[in-house]
Formats: sequence, C-alpha cells, structure tokens
Amino acid sequence: MSREQLEAHLQLFAELGVEGFRREPEWRTRLRPDETPVGRGLPAPPEEAPVAIFANAADALAVVRVDLGPDCQRCKLHTLGRRQVVFGVGNPEADLMFVGEAPGADEDLQGEPFVGKAGQLLTKIIEAMGLTREQVYIANVIKCRPPGNRNPEPDEVEQCEPFLFRQIDIIKPKVIVALGKFAAQSLLRTADPITRIRGREYKYRDAILMPTYHPAFLLRNPSAKREVWEDMKRVRALLQS
Repeated sequence: MSREQLEAHLQLFAELGVEGFRREPEWRTRLRPDETPVGRGLPAPPEEAPVAIFANAADALAVVRVDLGPDCQRCKLHTLGRRQVVFGVGNPEADLMFVGEAPGADEDLQGEPFVGKAGQLLTKIIEAMGLTREQVYIANVIKCRPPGNRNPEPDEVEQCEPFLFRQIDIIKPKVIVALGKFAAQSLLRTADPITRIRGREYKYRDAILMPTYHPAFLLRNPSAKREVWEDMKRVRALLQS
C-alpha cells in the first residue's frame, strides 16, 4: 500500500470516528465463524445476568421475604416503634388474596396479618365463603405497623409496595379483595371514596380486584356486613367461573 493510499485510509477511518488501532496479531486476524474469542486467547464477553427460576411459588415468595429482610430499614417506620416485619401468610398459589392497609398492634406482636379482632372477623368471612385462611393469601400494603395505627404515609408506601407487587405477581390470584379505603385507593391509584368503589370489579395485574369495607369498619358498623357479604358472594362466583 502506498503512502497516499494509507493516508486516504486513515482519513476515512477518522471520518468514521475510529480513534486508534490495536497492534496485537490476534486483532489483525479474522475469526472463522466456528471460532470463539475465548478460544483464541481473547477475553470472554460479559455474561448475561442469570434469570432466577423457582420450583414453585413458595420458593419465590421465600426469596421476596429474604429480600425484604427481617429488620427492614427502608423507611422511617423502623425507628417509630414497630416490633417486626409482617410479611404475609397463606397459600402461595391461592386463587383469592386479601390485601389490607398495615399491621396493627396484634399483628406487630405476632408477626402475622389480620390476627386481632378484625382478623378474627375476616376469618369468619372467609369460612362463610367455604374457604379457610390456609387456602387464601393475606397481606398488607405495607409490612410494618405505623405508630398509633395511623395511615401509612406516601414515602412509606413507596418503599414497601414493590414487595406487595412481587407477592401478587408470584401468587397470581384470580381475585384480589382490597380491604378498606386505604388499600383500595393505594392499589387503584384513586382518591374515590370506598363507598363509591366498593363492590365494583377492576382489572389489576392479571387479576380482578374488588374493594370492600375493612373488617375493622364492620366491627364499628355491623349494618355494613350485609354489603360485604354481597361483595363476597360475587367474589365466590368469580372464583368459580
């Protein structure tokens, strides 16, 4: 190649954005299609991150629980008196999932959602549907008790709800029942009052979501039990369809 030809090549490469050349012999030899860089002594290309495959939903949920950790400190609730993280309980492959607001005092003490008076009423509702607590899955929007059972604050929800989303996506329930105003509004991203959205069906993450009154509300307003029972009869029909 003449000097003029070489200069023309260099000018072309410069126009293409090439800033330099490698002088090692292996970079001047083309590989055959059946040869690999590693086989020629070159560095291996970066490996793709492995995709986790789980034998069952229980194993996948166990990983989410480990990721969350037994002493989560992602939001300020760990400094405000909560005793422990309340992850969730029930059948990892449940067709029906109940989602509440947050753990209360009894739940914070026992480490299981809905075990206080409201939880006992929820258990009766589940049994009236012909199911048991072991057949459904129960969780909350956030996993730690807010002080004084106040509503969770936006920063607390932001840090915690991704774990609920992972639970839902692993369990893949047919129907999700949002218990109470806070859970329904959080999941549906709405400010509509519970009286307006209660008993209606919404498509949600490959499931049907139905808001209804919280069992704690029923303890204060027994007359609303009839409306909740109508909602649960509709849920039962959806599960059987």
